[in-house]
Amino acid sequence: MSKILTRILLSTSALTMTAGVAMADYTLNILHINDQHSRIEEINKYDSTCTPEETSKNECFGGIARVKAKIDERRAALSKDGGNVIVLDAGDEFQGSLFYTTYKGDDTAEFMNGIGFDAMALGNHEFDDTAETLAKFLDKVTFPVISTNTEAAEGSPIAGKYKPYLIKEIGGQKIGIVSALTRDTAEISTPGPTVKFADEIETLKKAVETLKAQGINKIIALNHDGYVKDKEIAAAVDGIDVIVGGHSHTLLSNTDPQALGPYPTLVKGPSGRDVPIVQAKSYSKYLGELKVTFDDDGNVTKSEGAPILLDSSVVPDAAYAARIKELAKPIEELKARKVAESGGVIEAAREVCRAVECSMGNLVADAMLDRVKDQGMTMAIINGGGLRASIDAGDVTMGEVLTVLPFQNTLSTFQLKGADVVAALENGVSQIDQGAGRFAQVSGLKYAFDVSKPVGQRVSAVEVTDGGGWKPIDTAATYGVVSNNYMRAGGDGYKIFATNAQNAYDFGPGLEAVVADYLAKKTPYKPYTDGRITVIAAAAQPAASAPQAAEPAKPTVEAAKPTTKTVALLTKKPSGQPTTYIIKRGDNFWNIAKEVYGNGFDWKKLAEANPEMVIMKLPIGSEMKIPAR
Repeated sequence: MSKILTRILLSTSALTMTAGVAMADYTLNILHINDQHSRIEEINKYDSTCTPEETSKNECFGGIARVKAKIDERRAALSKDGGNVIVLDAGDEFQGSLFYTTYKGDDTAEFMNGIGFDAMALGNHEFDDTAETLAKFLDKVTFPVISTNTEAAEGSPIAGKYKPYLIKEIGGQKIGIVSALTRDTAEISTPGPTVKFADEIETLKKAVETLKAQGINKIIALNHDGYVKDKEIAAAVDGIDVIVGGHSHTLLSNTDPQALGPYPTLVKGPSGRDVPIVQAKSYSKYLGELKVTFDDDGNVTKSEGAPILLDSSVVPDAAYAARIKELAKPIEELKARKVAESGGVIEAAREVCRAVECSMGNLVADAMLDRVKDQGMTMAIINGGGLRASIDAGDVTMGEVLTVLPFQNTLSTFQLKGADVVAALENGVSQIDQGAGRFAQVSGLKYAFDVSKPVGQRVSAVEVTDGGGWKPIDTAATYGVVSNNYMRAGGDGYKIFATNAQNAYDFGPGLEAVVADYLAKKTPYKPYTDGRITVIAAAAQPAASAPQAAEPAKPTVEAAKPTTKTVALLTKKPSGQPTTYIIKRGDNFWNIAKEVYGNGFDWKKLAEANPEMVIMKLPIGSEMKIPAR
């Protein structure tokens, strides 16, 4: 009996001692990329494929061989002393280059398998070639692909090929990974009728509770939902510790003046704890590296890191570089074929083409209308988000055209009532503050918009061609419209094209061929903007003063012509000395640059001088620094 008592006392003492000793903190190093968009080859400053000359001058960035080299380097360095490392991809590997056009993701699967990713989120562009193409990719990859709110019905090609969440054991600790995909995927891609997208926040809450019920207290949300939505999710879903994001192509940094926020961005969760959010821009230009420290209870006590610029100082992986050259052989002839010359840069920066008239939008819309003008079409409407890269001055190759227009869309022609045209333009400016791709670039059409007004009431002064001039659109008249098959099917929110279009034909020539032919006909092509889209210079006023409509207002088409006169005055015209500008409602970097410099292309100068200002949400009434030109 005394021996038994002694053992009990010793065991109790040992348990007491153990309970009094806290476990060591757990540190996890997260290496992450997002929105690579098939940039297999290295890219230039315009996010297009690098030329041999640019390569020789060390002016190139990224490419999958650099991604491979840097991930290998950082993973080895972090793991050397027993560090815990996880490698994540936040989606949108598909679309964006001739490699995708040629290989449909087979090359991406090969390269990603070789790198050794731990998990990838589904992005909206993974559905661009229907669920069947995605299913083939999912069969080829050797790592898990996840999406918590994507619901594939029985019989769907992707059913059972991806996971709603993932549990990964790293360094003796179980890490839960969930994933939210933007619900807009149903509109902005082609998932088909068997794939649905549930509410992100509600499905994430359920998944987090499922993981917590299994004793998992370290949870990462690997999202493809955009920076703004990620912040909403962080504030709404209790139990998410870290968000690794994608979709909005956002650069977060503590040192880069072009960044839209800090790396990481901290948002208070429902329990009051900071949730770090990271994203690493796009197109293989950066590798994100975040170090997160957890306490015994799985709470984040520290998070720090930075995006790593993959410039020419990063030596590409030799084996990958050789494989890329091998894969490039079948498309080199196509890429190299010269189609035209351009007298200047044809601008397609997303900050421009998703907010104001841009020269690439004019080129593509003009080319579309020119192709079908003899068929009774009088206007062209194209989504700014479909323009994927700029073209620099000089020779223009077919490869560059295909990089701008990688989606293999075809021309669609149809008839539409004037009222429906105005409604389509309203859709185009309905999400301008989010930088959405639905912004309408046009030809044969003019319109103005005022972002200070409620959604559905922003468009005015819509005009159509009338012989050699212009006249207000007739809402009751029927017009011939050319767009692309994606938008005609309701993509990017253009549902009115799908429901109200008459005599539609969606099987015209490929958009890239149309643009290449037009450039060849117009060579040397001179990029231009001509004021076909006007941002109304509205006076600054409290947001609350904008009346709330009880129901959607009817399109306003004969409102007074928008004035381009500046209401908020410069304190001094920019010359040799910097000055300031008072931001008014409706302003953006582009129209301010056009106002003060006479050239909207100088918007980047303003962005660099005002790094604290978010490109798509300028603070009304604040002073913007205007550097000397």
